Amino acid sequence: MPKRNLEKFDVSVIQTMHKYGFILLRISLAVVYLWFGALKVINASPVHDLIVSTYPSFPEPLFITILGVWEIIIGIGLLIKSTLRFTLLLLWLQMGGIFAGFFISPFLYFSHNLFFLTSNGEFVIKNFVLIAASIVIGGNEISVKNKN
Repeated sequence: MPKRNLEKFDVSVIQTMHKYGFILLRISLAVVYLWFGALKVINASPVHDLIVSTYPSFPEPLFITILGVWEIIIGIGLLIKSTLRFTLLLLWLQMGGIFAGFFISPFLYFSHNLFFLTSNGEFVIKNFVLIAASIVIGGNEISVKNKN
């Protein structure tokens, strides 16, 4: 493939990513929240025991159901542009609750010290990606509103 054709292809791919990437990010994050929330609501979540172990004083199964509904609301909110700011607030509050587990029950997340995560710790650390995605979504929404 000649260099000029490769450059045209590259530009085309980048333009397509730019055009569809943001909406795909919103939809994929919404799907994650809808899916995980639904699993909690139907009492089929793989993190059920982790949540109960982290927050043993919270009433169960009500607490798990409330978390599931909360996540479903976040998922739906990510799909509705007009509710995005409130939805991101709910998402960040939920993430705060998740990361609070590191301090409430560190033995569930760390095996020897802060550098050795258990499988539960690894599961929670991946939430940094969800937080970063939410920041991109929020930043894009604010910059779009400021342009208008």
